[in-house]
Amino acid sequence: MTKRALIIGGGIAGPVTAMALRRAGVDSEVFEAYDRGAEGVGAFLTVARNGLEALRLLGLDDVVGGLGMDTPVMEIRNARGRLLATTRQPSRTLRRADLYQALRDEAVRRGVPIHYGRRLVDAASTPRGVRAVFADGSEAEGDLLVGADGLRSRTRTLIDPGAPRARYVGLLNTGGYAEGVRAPGRPGVCYFVFGRRCFFGYMVHPDGQVWWFANPPSRREMSAEELAAITPERWRARLMDLFASDAGPMREIIAATPRILPAWNTYDYPTVPRWFGERMVIVGDAAHATSPSSGQGASMAIEDAVVLGKCLRDVPDTTDAFAAFERLRRERVERVVAQGKRNGDGKAPGAGGAFVRDLILPVIMRQVEKRNALAWMYDHRITWDDHITA
Repeated sequence: MTKRALIIGGGIAGPVTAMALRRAGVDSEVFEAYDRGAEGVGAFLTVARNGLEALRLLGLDDVVGGLGMDTPVMEIRNARGRLLATTRQPSRTLRRADLYQALRDEAVRRGVPIHYGRRLVDAASTPRGVRAVFADGSEAEGDLLVGADGLRSRTRTLIDPGAPRARYVGLLNTGGYAEGVRAPGRPGVCYFVFGRRCFFGYMVHPDGQVWWFANPPSRREMSAEELAAITPERWRARLMDLFASDAGPMREIIAATPRILPAWNTYDYPTVPRWFGERMVIVGDAAHATSPSSGQGASMAIEDAVVLGKCLRDVPDTTDAFAAFERLRRERVERVVAQGKRNGDGKAPGAGGAFVRDLILPVIMRQVEKRNALAWMYDHRITWDDHITA
């Protein structure tokens, strides 16, 4: 008898998980808390080579292959314009909304039902599986429940009411898309600048548009209300001031941006003690949110989806399948989270820290490139036909 999964969260992780489970012979449907899709919402993200390879296993490479731009190279400069490092960053950069829409549409085409306005409030095991209860009073039953519901996962709390909160990493995130500005550089390169008071990154799209982000430091975690109260023009003025004494095209790019994106706090999860219960499991950011500085958040969620599908395919008992999934994934994803934290810590080190960083970063990056020290991250491959044991 075919198993049926309830997948909570209709962002990026949810539809990919549904398609991975479908390939593994598990039917599923997706429940999204918001009452509509996320078309046009959000900034951009990176899918690294390992994430692209995981998408290929699900036949999704052609679905996303035409989106965004290849960004295989990273160039890093300091506030004086000095080149600190040039290194490989095998990845593709895409608008979050474009990736979301492509994955959602493909999931629907493959027969995955997606329900909107269904915010999970409770879930419990039944003699035959699991029952989910939603805020609108509706319910759904299945054999298992997968929480792909992100940083503030309700599923994680239901599995472990004592689960730790996400860790605020001391940085805000904002950005935008600049028009009609000739920023130095070429398509295919991510340009990063360690400004004196703020970190900045930009990419030149083949059509001439400049995609950019900035990470203003903030020791205090700001509330959603405080962030919402800061208008785009106030952010523009603040960013112009933060980069006033730095070399580089940051101010020109910011000035040429029609709309500055609303800022958000940046978090990660060093560890989540419990990933699963008897009939429930979490994937993606719900289990192991990583700082955007790792460039691996989306890729880790995609890998999760594929591995979970394999575990449910090969391990008959659902709880044993969840345990196998955690065993195969925990060490890798926590290593990625730690790497992202190290990357983020270098963005706002203070004057003394910046001096040391500029001194040693070129040496470190040359060694990373020479020894291919990040191969564990980018060269990771999942083989669909390998059998998993409990």
